[in-house]
Amino acid sequence: MDCLRSLGDDQWALHVPLGKLYTERLIPADENIRQIVARILHLRAEAPKSHQANATGFLLSHSGSFHALYHHLRLALHAVAARTDCHERITPHRLRHTFASEMIRLGVSLPAVMQLLGHKDIRMTMRYVQVTQCDLQREFHSASRNASHPHHLPELPIGHPLPVKPDLTSILRTLAAARYLLEMYRRQLQDEKSRRTFQRLDKRLRRVAGELDRLTTPEK
Repeated sequence: MDCLRSLGDDQWALHVPLGKLYTERLIPADENIRQIVARILHLRAEAPKSHQANATGFLLSHSGSFHALYHHLRLALHAVAARTDCHERITPHRLRHTFASEMIRLGVSLPAVMQLLGHKDIRMTMRYVQVTQCDLQREFHSASRNASHPHHLPELPIGHPLPVKPDLTSILRTLAAARYLLEMYRRQLQDEKSRRTFQRLDKRLRRVAGELDRLTTPEK
């Protein structure tokens, strides 16, 4: 009955007692949830005295077993679905799966969803999360928009003029400058095939620089 807990200024949560998952947790509650809880408590207060005498200390009281309560909840959900022309098979537990998927779509992290559901293993949470094709399209295009933003251009790693001293350090600095110029040129190209060609050239220069860097190790 006292499941709605105040955690501070305009911060509320529903206290979930120990259940089949053997976890106890506080679920953040918005204004809509608080109104629903207040409505249930109001209906219970207006119930006949005989019903109140048989009521338990739980918000959703039941005189029989838990399975009886679950059965009544399913019937209520079916009635609501029928009034909204919803032909899906809706159960209380299926709403739990929907809640998990919606939280992920709204940006809640997977570890946070695991805590909300009361799971102890992230693999169990993954079973609840449904990733649809629409989700994949949305995530892909969001990532593509972010990738199209201008990147910070690195500064030229060496000054001018280029070093002419014939040692490994000067060669490494020259290779770094060459890679920088290749990358700046590659970013100006519109042809994707040419861009890939310059990427391959950069990889070759990077391997050469790596080999030279290993040669300088004894000198350090």
